[in-house]
Amino acid sequence: MIARDGYANTSIEQICQSAMVGNKAFYETFESKEDCYIELLRQIAERIERQVVEILDSAPDDDDETVRLLLSAFAHALVDDPRIAVVAFGECAGISPRVERQRRENRRWTATFVEELWRRREFPEIADLATIDFHALAVLTVGGLFEAVADWLHDYEPDTESRPSIDTLIGNLTSFMAVVRAGIAASVR
Repeated sequence: MIARDGYANTSIEQICQSAMVGNKAFYETFESKEDCYIELLRQIAERIERQVVEILDSAPDDDDETVRLLLSAFAHALVDDPRIAVVAFGECAGISPRVERQRRENRRWTATFVEELWRRREFPEIADLATIDFHALAVLTVGGLFEAVADWLHDYEPDTESRPSIDTLIGNLTSFMAVVRAGIAASVR
């Protein structure tokens, strides 16, 4: 509903009807629609976090393939059901400071995941060099990855044949990450 009608246009009563629960049951779990939305954002993030951690735990030795697998899982988790991406990207901006904090927390987790991937797996030999701020670079990279998904979503029309392919999105994410990784590698030569 929120993906279809927007956060502002979705009432608690509509949420309750869709979930087939009464308003009383809603308020026993959540204090507000905002609390419900924040929980939805958390659940989306936690599901994606579990998926990418599992992939990394069983990833091949090939770093390029590992990155492709991680980005493919990330893309599929968000856009196989485009409502998820709308909720996670399109609707959450500007709702409230609390929702913004949750959005930032989700991005920070992703940036930390990318930073640790680089430090422990891809670039351990340069991880402690002062010439590269892996944290700042990871934050910037995640911003680019998330913006690529948001841009893909902007072009998405659910009822048309001309919607962009998820393979195109995965290719764009993978190419972007390859350029960043090549830049890291080149910076120590």
